[in-house]
Order: sequence, then structure tokens, then C-alpha cells
Amino acid sequence: MHKQHLINEYDRKKSIIRKRLGSFAKPKSDKALFVELCFCLCTPQSNAKRVATIINENNHVKLFNAGLDELRQMLRSNARFHNNKARYIVNARAYFPEIKNLPKHTIKAREFLVKNIKGFGLKESSHFLRNIGYRDLCIIDRHVVNMMHDLNVFKNKKMPSSHKQYFEMEQKIKDFAKSMNIDVDELDLLLWSMKTGFVFK
Repeated sequence: MHKQHLINEYDRKKSIIRKRLGSFAKPKSDKALFVELCFCLCTPQSNAKRVATIINENNHVKLFNAGLDELRQMLRSNARFHNNKARYIVNARAYFPEIKNLPKHTIKAREFLVKNIKGFGLKESSHFLRNIGYRDLCIIDRHVVNMMHDLNVFKNKKMPSSHKQYFEMEQKIKDFAKSMNIDVDELDLLLWSMKTGFVFK
């Protein structure tokens, strides 16, 4: 992929991307916040739109109160590794008071999530924080790594295998975004829209 293609796509989509980021920054009710937490726990290695059909505010009561077996059945058809993800949701309930009062500092908030929320590594924590209004984080998954390699930002297509590698790759993406005069949060949504054909979350 050429950089000019990226610029053309950005110019075409930046208004909707900025609108989406603006929606993330709006205050969240407790219900919306917990649903977003569950969504980000369930999307890894799953289709985000399919996950959203079950992880939404209509199912908020089940997400917060259902037993493990009921959650497993609920997730079975729309999220891979549904047994693990059901356990992650149950575990996250205990930390919801702290999640409602995360540090304002982005890095400290991410550190708390990585340390305490089962199922959240740096990528998933960054995804959740971005979706609730935090900024200046990179959601480094396989698709992003491949595209950064195609753009000669990364030398290979290896996923980060340690926190140190994640932080180094994150900084490279930030530097690239700056060189392209694209906000790094906008770049993430842009890259995903180029894969899926739409701007989601």
C-alpha cells in the first residue's frame, strides 16, 4: 500500500472518523460503560459486528447478572472462545467500581486494566480506553501490524511479544501518524475502515 492511498482514504473519511471519536468522548452511563467493557473483552479474534449483536445495552442486565453458564450460551454463536470470555465478564464485574473511576492519566488507566482485568492485555485495554474517550493509544493487532509493515513502518509482521515491544511499536505508529499529519487515534479507525469498509469501533 502506498502512503498516497492512505492519505486519499483519510481525506475521504476523516469527517466520519472525527465524528466517531467525538461520540467516544461523550460521558457514559454505568450501563453503557459496562457494555463497552464487555464488548472489548469479547472482540479479540471475533467479528466485532457479530459481537455487537449480543453485547449491547439491550442485554445489559444479563451481562451484569447472568451466571457463567448463561453467559456461555449467550456468547456461543457470536464470539470465539466463549467459555473464556464468559469468565472474563464475570471477573470484570468485581472491578466495575474501579473502572468507573479510572485514573484520568491514560497510561495509568491502561496499567490498571492490564494488571486487574482478565482478558485485557495492552491491545484490549487500549481498545476499551479509546472507546470511552481516552486518546493517544495504539490498538496493535494483526491487521495493524500487517498494514504498518506494508507502509514500511515495521520491518516485519511479527506481533509484539512483550510490553517493551508493544511500547516500541506503539511509538513507531505515533511517529508515523505525526509524519503523515494524521492524529494517531484517527489513524487506527482509518486502518480498520480500510479493512472492513466502514468506520466502527
